[in-house]
Amino acid sequence: MRDPELLSQMHSSRMSDSDDRREEVDTEVAQQIRTIRGQRVLLDSDLAVLYGVTTKRLNEQVRRNHDRFPSDFLFQITDQELANLRSQIATSSLGTSAWGGPRYRPMAFTEHGAIMVATVLNSPQAVEMTVHVVRAFVKLRHILASNTALARRLETLEKSVAALDAGTKKEFVRVYKAILKLMGPSPPEQ
Repeated sequence: MRDPELLSQMHSSRMSDSDDRREEVDTEVAQQIRTIRGQRVLLDSDLAVLYGVTTKRLNEQVRRNHDRFPSDFLFQITDQELANLRSQIATSSLGTSAWGGPRYRPMAFTEHGAIMVATVLNSPQAVEMTVHVVRAFVKLRHILASNTALARRLETLEKSVAALDAGTKKEFVRVYKAILKLMGPSPPEQ
């Protein structure tokens, strides 16, 4: 969500709430969601951009309201997780200061933590963008659920084909691999 033009369009009071535009914004937010420690999270810097504040201000508000953020709402990523993120998104600027050295390890906010941040920031843009954050997390849950159901069906089908003759089995394996390729890779664990 680093495109300033898109961001300004998202929180403009005159922005049309068309289904296409809403879907575009939801997709942009969903692309910022990462999986760390088996949880889908948004990093503090990404939330700050979404909510129209600096990362410093966002983290200040979280510290001032620490009682609203239990460990299942946010956590600070480790040095190893930070190194993994840097290698996966091909940038060295994640979590670094203007002087080039790491200033802090980013905070990772779960869905509930991302919503709570909007309440402590209490800005119109944060409230508006929270709707998109929720939709993005829901969209990812639906995608995961549909891929899981499809994988179960394919496994059942594969077991039933095991009893088929060699020629038919060979053809099934080819079709099975094509279906798996269409499903795409599962999201990488970060």
